[in-house]
Amino acid sequence: MKEKFELSEAFAAKLDGQDPIAAFRQRFYLKEDEIYMDGNSLGLMSKDAEKSLLRVVEEWKNLGINGWSNAEVPWFYFSKELAKLMAPLVGAEADEITIHSSTTVNIHAVISTFFRPDSKKNKILVDSLNFPTDRYAVESQISLRGLDPKEHLVVVKSEDGRTFDENDIVAKMSDDVALVFLPAVLYRSGQLLDMEYLTAEAHKRGIIIGFDCCHSAGAVPHHLSEWGVDFAVWCNYKYLNAGPGGPAAIYINKRHFDKEPGMAGWHGYVHDKMFDLLDEFESADNAGGWQMGTPHILSMAPLEGSLKMYNEAGIENLREKSLRLTDYMMYLINNELSRYGFTIGNPREDKRRGGHIALEHEDAVRINAALKDMGVIPDYRRPNVIRLAPVPLYVSYHDAWVVIHKIKDIMDNKVYEKYENKRGLIA
Repeated sequence: MKEKFELSEAFAAKLDGQDPIAAFRQRFYLKEDEIYMDGNSLGLMSKDAEKSLLRVVEEWKNLGINGWSNAEVPWFYFSKELAKLMAPLVGAEADEITIHSSTTVNIHAVISTFFRPDSKKNKILVDSLNFPTDRYAVESQISLRGLDPKEHLVVVKSEDGRTFDENDIVAKMSDDVALVFLPAVLYRSGQLLDMEYLTAEAHKRGIIIGFDCCHSAGAVPHHLSEWGVDFAVWCNYKYLNAGPGGPAAIYINKRHFDKEPGMAGWHGYVHDKMFDLLDEFESADNAGGWQMGTPHILSMAPLEGSLKMYNEAGIENLREKSLRLTDYMMYLINNELSRYGFTIGNPREDKRRGGHIALEHEDAVRINAALKDMGVIPDYRRPNVIRLAPVPLYVSYHDAWVVIHKIKDIMDNKVYEKYENKRGLIA
């Protein structure tokens, strides 16, 4: 049974008073005159992340190259230490994760490994709503195999332009599909796919399956190893607050550790033998084998502080608050904004919803611009979506209440009419 909410500002304050993880908000750099609702694009800086970054900067200053072996967390093992902190958030074993490069590079790394077309299985299945970089990378990997993406890419279409029925995806898992690559959470609508079900159905058909978890890692608990997911990739600068361009992650199920990485590099070598600098590549017998180049130590440093805080808060506690926050926002939207033509584009059910609200309106671009000038940071995604991400570590229930009422003011006073119906450079 859904919780009974109330419309008053006092009720928002009451919810904040009941929040067991409210104190984490004080560990982030928040502006007094701003409400940040864009943590699903770039998470805010925490004092914990700043502390670990400054520590590593000092290590570089004082240790130089000796930081690789003598730093508090020796840089040579930094990725492994971060993997230990990451593992509980995604339901994996530490050696199934490596912190490496960017999401797009990592997509190339995993697709080049797992897509091995033959005369019977030679197609990759994707969806029509995933973030474009995923498709760019997949199509280029198909082309590198000497195949035509027009013939060897199977695209599942959405019936409503927002979401998918998982059964429609399964229906496309034909005998000639070798690999499936899907988002865990759709970046526009926020739909959370049933990864466990899709993985089981793919494996029944002898198909390798992987997920892009960029919009789910840190927002939704996963059980990648338990579900038997073959591989996954995700960035760490959204919900996991690693900082702009922070290093991404690769998950490789341990049953695939015997595979040769499709794109090899020296940091994927057996770790303790790496500096033997031998000509013949010998892959590490864990996810570290999928590393290529030297780890980006300064970019990795903030992630250490952030992941420690995530584990302190607990991913299940964060998910519980996230669901309650988004439920509360949907309640306010239904009661305060529906009269202005707003609709909710994300699924309503808890089990199908990620961490953000997809607020739809025909004037979304202009409303989004007005919100920014009124001290709310959302983002716009075409054609008509304002994404509002109430990240549970630093967004309060009162923040959510204020945001909805600022939108109401924008509509009542037609403030949005002052803005051009054109998106900005980023959003």
